[in-house]
Amino acid sequence: MDALKLIGVLIVVIGFAIKFDTIATVVIAGVATGLVAGMTPMEILETLGSSFISNRTATLFVLTLPCIGICERYGLKEKAIDFIRSIKNATTGRVILIYQVIRTLAAAFSVRLGGHPQFVRPVVVPMAEGAAVAKYGEIDDEVSDTIRGASAAAENYGNFYAQNCFMGASGTLLIVSTLVTAGYEVTALQIATWSIPIAVISVLVGVWRDLTLDSKLQKMVKGGGK
Repeated sequence: MDALKLIGVLIVVIGFAIKFDTIATVVIAGVATGLVAGMTPMEILETLGSSFISNRTATLFVLTLPCIGICERYGLKEKAIDFIRSIKNATTGRVILIYQVIRTLAAAFSVRLGGHPQFVRPVVVPMAEGAAVAKYGEIDDEVSDTIRGASAAAENYGNFYAQNCFMGASGTLLIVSTLVTAGYEVTALQIATWSIPIAVISVLVGVWRDLTLDSKLQKMVKGGGK
């Protein structure tokens, strides 16, 4: 019976695999798990409601979407392309690499710069695509998707591997508290210090990844997206 309580995980996996509505999948998984666990419908609703309230700040990024839409409607992408065209030797890989370095430094000092909906989608992606358009002309959807994926990855690498370099970061403090609870005497300074080499390595890997991206895009354009 205990294994049956994991039915919610199975429902989530199947729902995501068949590309069913995300919210509906999660709700169905939660209800199914609650019923298997012996909870009443009212208890299930109370649990779902309290979970939503406690995690409501995670949905605040939605407020930025209308602003991004308005900016794009009035020519944000076109302005970004014009700006990139005015820069000599600008390439897609170099644009993304510069953003990753900036994102890494910002995360290391706990500066709230970046984010997929706030920065990558409205700024970095148009600039990276603008560099590709300036060099190759029109690009197809596959090339565009590759550029968008690389831009999103730069955000993830820059933020994830550098945020613990700041002693007061929530991730750093969580690591310290977890290790101390487990009986390991560590300090936030030690965690931050040992996080610096990891952040540097992530940037070096990003240099290689972003510089090889240009040659990959060139092959895709010449091969018709293949």
